[in-house]
Amino acid sequence: MPSVAVKLYSVFFKFLLKNRLQNRIQDPPEKSDPFGVTTRPDESIAAPNPSFTDGVATKDIHIDPFTSLSIRIFLPESALASPERRNSYGPPGTPATEDPRRKSVSDTGSEGYRGYAPAVDDRRRKLPVMLQFHGGGWVSGSNDSVANDLFCRRMAKLCDAVVVAVGYRLAPENRYPAAFEDGLKVLHWLAKQANLADCRKSLGVKKSLDGGHRHIVDSFGASVVEPWLAAHGNPSRCVLLGVSCGANIADYVARKAVEAGKLLDPVKVVAQVLMYPFFVGTVLTCSEIKLANSYFYDKAMCVLAWKLFLPEEEFSLDHPAANPLVPGLLPPLKLMPPTLTVVAELDWMRDRAIAYSEELRKVNVDAPVLEYKDAVHEFATLDMLLRTPQVQVCAEDIAIWVKKYISFRGHEFSY
Repeated sequence: MPSVAVKLYSVFFKFLLKNRLQNRIQDPPEKSDPFGVTTRPDESIAAPNPSFTDGVATKDIHIDPFTSLSIRIFLPESALASPERRNSYGPPGTPATEDPRRKSVSDTGSEGYRGYAPAVDDRRRKLPVMLQFHGGGWVSGSNDSVANDLFCRRMAKLCDAVVVAVGYRLAPENRYPAAFEDGLKVLHWLAKQANLADCRKSLGVKKSLDGGHRHIVDSFGASVVEPWLAAHGNPSRCVLLGVSCGANIADYVARKAVEAGKLLDPVKVVAQVLMYPFFVGTVLTCSEIKLANSYFYDKAMCVLAWKLFLPEEEFSLDHPAANPLVPGLLPPLKLMPPTLTVVAELDWMRDRAIAYSEELRKVNVDAPVLEYKDAVHEFATLDMLLRTPQVQVCAEDIAIWVKKYISFRGHEFSY
């Protein structure tokens, strides 16, 4: 069973979030939006840091001028290792061999990793790209919270990948399909970045003033290529990782990537990881009956979250965004990428996630399930549990499976 601290935190979490979500504004709400939200649970925010703090550098980018859509990039320090000297095939967390040409953190000064602009060099080490979608029941959470920052740093180091955490729009201000559209927009943005980087020799280039770096500029002289991704990202090995409701977004983005096919070149989604996905449905599963009053997001909280996310006229627990097994969804499951599903024993949504994984395996998709005993929903990304041994093991398990699909040498790791 969970510790007493987790139980108490769960009670406080549900009480606080439910009251704030149900708190109507003083004036009568509009008929189309019966739920008024005035505040969200306070979250501690981690500031971006271009220096390699704890082995990972970060920076934020606002990528859509018309919405609040943003990303946080996590670049592991191993990206600076010399390709011929690195150890890229050790177990998760194995550090790269030291490169004598790499500057130490103390050498980089307050500007961090060349400020924000590494040189674009084809000889630099290219790392897989992992798109991460945070949880929060559609109405809370962020890509720059302290908990999400720590989780993404851990995944960047263990998977040896550039992690791009997506700050999608939240409900009820932005209802379905806003969050789904944001996830897909970031994938298309990643493809555009890769193509712009490849075209840097044929387009106009400009020398920067900090050491001769060259990067594409537009007609106004402003850089249009994200330098960290151009220097170190390999989008042909792209992994989607979704947490809770973020797993629903990841699955949607994976479906759209399959439908787009070569139109997304050079981006290729090679795998996805669904961590305790926010899947529901009208026909109850065993866990939905036995664990209806489970910790953190129980049945009542989930239904409330879906009411806030889905437009009133579209609300249904069998909505395609909520239930991945409703008939008629495209593309066929046999075309979906390999999918790792992480579930918690005490999560009321666990059985539906397992059922989705079983349907994928029936059509020969690699879709294992990792279930963790005495674990609750969001256990591996919950701020108070992030440093526990079980959470560290979960992160390492994910890295082992992911490396089957992002390693140049192929399926070197396997269960």
